[in-house]
Amino acid sequence: MNIEFLKSKHPKLEDLCDVIKSKGGRVYLAGGCVRDMLLGLNPGDLDIEVFGLREEELANALKTRFLTHKVGKSFGVFKLRGIEADISIPRLEEKTGPKHTDFEISLKPDLEIREAALRRDFTINSMYWDLAHHELIDPYGGKAALEQKILRHTSDKFSEDPLRVYRAMQFVARFDLNADAATIELCKSMSPDNISRERIFEEWNKMLLKGTHIRKALNFLREVAWISEFPELENLINCEQDPKWHPEGDVWNHTLLAMDAFAAHRKDESKDSLVAAYAILCHDMGKPHTSTVNDNGRIRSPGHDIAGVPIAVNFLNRLTQDTYLHKWVPILVKEHMQPMALYNNNAGDAAIRRLAHRAGRIDLLMQVCMADRRGRGEHGPTEFPEFDWLNERIERLNLMDQAPKPIIQGRDLIKLGLKPGSHFSEILDKVFQAQLDGEFQSYEQGLIYLKQLLANKNTVHS
Repeated sequence: MNIEFLKSKHPKLEDLCDVIKSKGGRVYLAGGCVRDMLLGLNPGDLDIEVFGLREEELANALKTRFLTHKVGKSFGVFKLRGIEADISIPRLEEKTGPKHTDFEISLKPDLEIREAALRRDFTINSMYWDLAHHELIDPYGGKAALEQKILRHTSDKFSEDPLRVYRAMQFVARFDLNADAATIELCKSMSPDNISRERIFEEWNKMLLKGTHIRKALNFLREVAWISEFPELENLINCEQDPKWHPEGDVWNHTLLAMDAFAAHRKDESKDSLVAAYAILCHDMGKPHTSTVNDNGRIRSPGHDIAGVPIAVNFLNRLTQDTYLHKWVPILVKEHMQPMALYNNNAGDAAIRRLAHRAGRIDLLMQVCMADRRGRGEHGPTEFPEFDWLNERIERLNLMDQAPKPIIQGRDLIKLGLKPGSHFSEILDKVFQAQLDGEFQSYEQGLIYLKQLLANKNTVHS
């Protein structure tokens, strides 16, 4: 445990321990921050549990030295200025209804740690670190489970919160874990109903942005029979592909390999990376609806890129109405075959400009296509000359960071004496198509082209 790092990142932590100890309380780190420190990771916000003090006593103690803000009325959680932490009192949770939020909370400052840990989901999250004595308290073998890469539920209370199945999904991906057989069986017995879409989306995002073994997480969903909640993904299972181009097997396996390829080369945890992740997850959803076997026994999926767009939208709708994802993911799914087609046809600059215009974010499209190509398994390609070719062209045309934008605008038509009207869109579209074709590259050249176009048009009409 890197306690020195902890002290350097949270310099007021020692003051917190002192003030609570002076009032007769005991301070422990709990949950995910303990897990992360055992893994050698730097924890984000700390989860701190204070034993031995009632809620009012804890609040009064904290106010003597810190600006204090209480959150979660029934949970007794405090936040302090200067410490990135949730500070709480041990509690018991009693299930009261079908939703994952339906719990009655009882604060129990005198609970034994072993009993307090029972409410936590997995043994790897049920560990405590005694800040006074600098020792690990591990009532359910979480440290051994981490070392053995096993994800195991802490108790049968796990089944009271179905969201924990999705938490299992993202933990499997993030920490390269294998779910315990008993945990898998317990997950199978749980219902995915009554979980808010927002909470599910949050767990999916953690899997995609933090996971290093996304394939294992998706296979976990399949193993616990929750993949049926996402028929767009379930339909990929046993959708065969031509082994010449896809030696890795069916579309499901290809998608999983592509997701791991994305994770291995993920640039960051930004919203753009999330767009790329969902686009890769969705890129072949059209294949189950377009695949056929020809007379030679070859499997083809013509138009699967186009067919996959509404299916990808349906999938996203199950998770979110996030406008940024809904804007970009369908476009990337639709265009994911085009970079390879351009390379095969040795396309010119005009075709590349048009693709950049249609895709909007050709940088994200390249990420999707690279993951697609890498998702062929050990028998797939190891070199990708098509992307070297395309990258060189994109950089030369200055298209990597932005799609081509019209140089000539409606205001330029007005400056030339034209009155605004429906005819503006026809003229501007012709000028922009000429720009994409490379007939001009600067504003001055664009004006010359526009004047010639208008002169020719007037000549024809006269």
